[in-house]
Amino acid sequence: MKINFKKIIVAAIGAAVLLAAAVVVFAQQPQGPAPAPPPGVGFGRGPGAPGAPPDGFGPLGPFTRDLNLTDYQQNAIKKISDSFRESTQALHEQMRALRENQTDPMSGDFNEATFRASAEARAEIQVELEVAHAKMMSQIASILTAEQKAQLAARHEEMRRTGPPPPPGGPIN
Repeated sequence: MKINFKKIIVAAIGAAVLLAAAVVVFAQQPQGPAPAPPPGVGFGRGPGAPGAPPDGFGPLGPFTRDLNLTDYQQNAIKKISDSFRESTQALHEQMRALRENQTDPMSGDFNEATFRASAEARAEIQVELEVAHAKMMSQIASILTAEQKAQLAARHEEMRRTGPPPPPGGPIN
């Protein structure tokens, strides 16, 4: 059996890049439970509303409220988002299990092969999650008008340059 080191190195570099991207993505997520909405918030379609997504805005984030979506578009986006959430639930559970079962490299019981296999498994799941997310966003884009797509693109570019807007209700101290 001939070992092709070039393919192994390329695969290892690819897995390392995907793992690094996953670390960056997960490191940017807020830690701990979300704060309760202020009094009077939680009714209607905003954050905290019954059946609202966990972040309160859906897959398009806070830009949703600026797009003047029709009821049809809102319902279609909710269906697409719910379908995405259901279809990726098993992947999220697998990722969670892999993270929970990962041995602490600082414990003194480090096994490189086991650690590498776990990291590669997480990288594969991350790829599947990113592809599923891209498919979801493509489906959502198909129901937006050209004007809404232009607004969304402009907001994304603005956010890329200046950073995300403060949360509703002002900055958290």
